[in-house]
Amino acid sequence: MFFISPVLIPALFWGPTLLLFFQILSLQQGKILEKLGICNDFAVLRAAVDGIPPWRDSKLLIKDLTVDEVPLRIYQPRSPPTSKRRGILYFHGGAGTFGSISKKWAKNQWTHNCDLLLNWMYRLSPEHPYPGQYFDCLSATLYFMRNLEEYHVDPGLIIISGDSCGANFATVICQILLNDRDLPKVRAQVLLYPGLQGLDFQLPSYQQNAFVPILPRKLVIYFCFRYLNRKPTVLNDIIQNCHVPESMRQKYKKWVSADLIPDEFKVRGYKPPKPVSYKPEVHEAVKEILAGTFSPLLAEDSIICQLPESCIVTCEFDVLRDDGLLYKKRLEDNGVPVTWHHCKHGFHGILAFFGYGIFSFLSAKEIMDSVVNYINSL
Repeated sequence: MFFISPVLIPALFWGPTLLLFFQILSLQQGKILEKLGICNDFAVLRAAVDGIPPWRDSKLLIKDLTVDEVPLRIYQPRSPPTSKRRGILYFHGGAGTFGSISKKWAKNQWTHNCDLLLNWMYRLSPEHPYPGQYFDCLSATLYFMRNLEEYHVDPGLIIISGDSCGANFATVICQILLNDRDLPKVRAQVLLYPGLQGLDFQLPSYQQNAFVPILPRKLVIYFCFRYLNRKPTVLNDIIQNCHVPESMRQKYKKWVSADLIPDEFKVRGYKPPKPVSYKPEVHEAVKEILAGTFSPLLAEDSIICQLPESCIVTCEFDVLRDDGLLYKKRLEDNGVPVTWHHCKHGFHGILAFFGYGIFSFLSAKEIMDSVVNYINSL
């Protein structure tokens, strides 16, 4: 059972209640049905996330394709382009275990500006185990970049983007593409509240937002286990960072440390964690989360310095906030231009509610406006 605080988000007056209801409906009911042998817990979560279909927009042309057995949805304006346009490749969030290509906020806001948006429905875990999601995302990117002419996309205006774990995928793909000199260079990466490391779960945002819906800290680790298709165990040991060998802790503290987080983000309460002993059995249970695919924040400077300019969105009431702050610092330290938007009243996954009338949050529009302005500036 995951404890959730319903009072930590100063969004709209009914915001915490709505989020708490969503959490109980999707996660706790899912666990009950799984124990009864009716379905796995993610079946309910997927239904809750995908249950409200986005409205069709008459101004958009929507085309569904299948590439390497994986669904791809293309959104573009119905009016024919008068010149080559921006191409946006978008990876949805959902911890690699849920989520869909029906993103109302992305298709409506981004493609109305004469852009082309490709939304890739990578196959989900646990039915399709890790690291298949990365291969699917890479296939999508290669397909897109090799067919730019067909879609009238300017090869100098390719944007790779995503939210949550989709932002993780986008980050990894941008790093991988540096090895292929035959492809066009990515113009920019847009990362919305990204999760970028599995090294330190005691950073300030992980402490401050440990019980904030819709993604409390323990749920982050639970999702890691489910994504790896393993039984969730030793959650508390991982929260204390017992899974990290001392040699790795020392190697990466120059990039992942609370000391690198600005003091203004520690005012809500942060206590430096007490030293803990490394537990090899805990490391063995989740060693994949320390790999480059899970933790692109740990990439060497020789990679980071080659990355395209970036737009990073962080939310104050998001357990993953500091992942974005640390990646912002790494990029800037390596001379990569960064446009950063911090949403003071935002929480993880807030854009999932964008565009649904009374179910929307004002902070979601704030984020969307900033991202659209950034894309339009390219």
